[in-house]
Amino acid sequence: MNAPTHIRIRHGLRRLELEYEDGSALALPAEFLRVHYPVPPGTTAPLIAGKRLVGIRAAEPTGNYALRLRFSDGFETGVYSWTYLRDLGREYRIRWRRYLHRLEQAGLSRE
Repeated sequence: MNAPTHIRIRHGLRRLELEYEDGSALALPAEFLRVHYPVPPGTTAPLIAGKRLVGIRAAEPTGNYALRLRFSDGFETGVYSWTYLRDLGREYRIRWRRYLHRLEQAGLSRE
């Protein structure tokens, strides 16, 4: 998967924006990225609550395959491959609805 041509953190909007050579673009909220951090295959990601106001402090390319995101809550170990970021963008709505449903079922909040 090709790397984006432009990577931009919109601190005030708390989102990551990626632009690609083919003209496509992604705008992913920091909270969404934080609660959907990549986990090893076969591993179930824990449900993370209380990240509504989390921001992205830095986005650092890792080799030619990924982006390391550093979040305002101190989480810095998330390495998001270009493929995974594209998947998150394509599946945003369904993943977000599923996340909100899981929070509700667990009696947790985004706050």
